[in-house]
Amino acid sequence: QVQLVESGGGLVQAGDSLRLSCIASGRAFSTYTMGWFRQVPGQEREFVAAISWNGGSTLYADSVNGRYTISRDNAKNTVYLQMDSLKPEDTAIYYCAADPTGWSPSAGSSEYDHWGQGTQVTVSS
Repeated sequence: QVQLVESGGGLVQAGDSLRLSCIASGRAFSTYTMGWFRQVPGQEREFVAAISWNGGSTLYADSVNGRYTISRDNAKNTVYLQMDSLKPEDTAIYYCAADPTGWSPSAGSSEYDHWGQGTQVTVSS
């Protein structure tokens, strides 16, 4: 069983930056495609970014492309989400997710079998 724990969320002002981290348990992390999703209460969870097992391929939602950067350190079992130029509409709970079988990044939440508990990001105007 894979366990994912996110950290790094907080309250920031518009234009600021945050870096989220997600650490995974288990020795198979380096084989997983990893993704970040976000959700506003009352709305559906939406895709943010994903990265292939070796970091060679990434995928971003249009709404964050150019502002967010996903990366990973397989030696530390950790995936990161660097968020720059934050906007109030980026406010959400951010979740990391693991896809143990995917070869390439996917935006579909159904592809991911394991999810973290989420970390709150709030951007004030």
